[in-house]
Amino acid sequence: MTRDTPLLLPMVQKLQQWKPLDEADRDAILALPCRAETLRPGGYIVRQGDSTTTSCLLVSGVAFRQKVVDGGGRSILAIHMRGDIVDLQNSLLRHADHSVQALTKIDVAFIPREAIVDVAFRFPNVGLAMWYDTLVDGSIFREWIASNSRRDALSRLAHLLCEFGLRMEAAGLADRLCYELPMTQDQLADALGLTPIHVNRTLKRLEELGLISRTQRSVTVTNWANLARVGDFSCDYLHLPASTPD
Repeated sequence: MTRDTPLLLPMVQKLQQWKPLDEADRDAILALPCRAETLRPGGYIVRQGDSTTTSCLLVSGVAFRQKVVDGGGRSILAIHMRGDIVDLQNSLLRHADHSVQALTKIDVAFIPREAIVDVAFRFPNVGLAMWYDTLVDGSIFREWIASNSRRDALSRLAHLLCEFGLRMEAAGLADRLCYELPMTQDQLADALGLTPIHVNRTLKRLEELGLISRTQRSVTVTNWANLARVGDFSCDYLHLPASTPD
């Protein structure tokens, strides 16, 4: 963000994907009180068990949701990008039942719970857009559950690579065919319910099939149609604007 760009502009841009916002709606969002903060990779936006008083807008960078079970096992539940209100549920829920952590260096804006509730009720279109946003989050969660419980390792990874590329493209951050995947193999394993060794072998298999190529963290999709076919991928669950093709 530049000095002259409103900090909460990504929130406006994201919410108006779901519901048309008029000038009063947009001004109300941009006028929300907030606290800017920069977090390094691994920094916590919120920790499981915390008492919450704010919601958080991801202004730049990539973050992820995670839940840790007894024994220290971790499951990564979702990936979040610029414009996502990563813990909108905190506007109503009092305690965090999972953690949200920085995957890359991120800039965030913490917005008081009371301000979120107030703008949602005073500006119905804003409230509807926020509601829609939480419903899309739920749709993505369902797809991840279905993928990890019913797809094989090759399909899971292909599906995740398609989702990441398409969401990066829709957010104006990269091209779906070439982007930086800021996840280690350990993190991919926790997102896919696999072991790191299995992830490594599966990445190599996707390369052998001519579907992707890699350079460090960079992923180039060499055959989108076949990668989507292998991943059983359809973008319907993302509910992207109609102008974004599958």
